[in-house]
Amino acid sequence: MIEIIGYLGSALVVASMLMSSVVKLRVINTIGSGIFAAYALIIHSYPTALMNVCLVGINIYNLVKLTQKEQNYDLIDAAQGEGLLRYLLDHYREDIQAYFPSFSAGSAADRVYVVCCSGNPAGVLLGTDRGQGTLQVLLDYSTPTYRDCSIGTYLYSMLPSRGIHTLVFSEQESPAHASYLRKMGFRKENGAYIKKLG
Repeated sequence: MIEIIGYLGSALVVASMLMSSVVKLRVINTIGSGIFAAYALIIHSYPTALMNVCLVGINIYNLVKLTQKEQNYDLIDAAQGEGLLRYLLDHYREDIQAYFPSFSAGSAADRVYVVCCSGNPAGVLLGTDRGQGTLQVLLDYSTPTYRDCSIGTYLYSMLPSRGIHTLVFSEQESPAHASYLRKMGFRKENGAYIKKLG
């Protein structure tokens, strides 16, 4: 039983290194290091316990910094077929397909926005204007590094200044993306996810 605790802690520490999101990496590493510290204390390996307690402290410190750090986002109006957009869609093609299986890079979009964080591309929004301030969203993608809902919060706060007051997603998205939509305040209505923007 004691060895199982050690293996669990080790497995979580290793799994954390596979995370593309810095926040997820820190959280899982903190849990794994905490479990491994407890295991080290049980077997009286005090140097190992001390090292893992220090890792827990470092992770918590960095998580607090990450949550308190104000991200510097910019919303850029773009157009279908532009170089940066083509690059992003191609570079993250497999990840995009995992969340948006019905999306095609050739989808006709008349509204294109790129979100940058301190000059780095962090997200893409493609949609079709349905009139009266309603945007049928074809793609609302955040790169793995910035996948903490802060881009969505920023984007949805900025869209009203572009004349967009309602977002509509089809129901055919992946379960993971549907979960994100519910977290961001979308309501399911008539086979679609809808959000009224303030």
